[in-house]
Amino acid sequence: MFEFDQYLGFLAFLTILTIGFWLMIFLITFVVPYWIGGSLIERLNEIKEERKRKKALKS
Repeated sequence: MFEFDQYLGFLAFLTILTIGFWLMIFLITFVVPYWIGGSLIERLNEIKEERKRKKALKS
């Protein structure tokens, strides 16, 4: 069936594939939404501050 070096190569391939799979799951479910949510909150705060500055200049 497999020789020993082929078996080690196959195990290395499966390990890398599994690590990549779980890394992508982690990135898609946690990191990307956190990144997008943080940037949206920061942008909304910038817009609020800009409105306050414009309002203060008018008064």
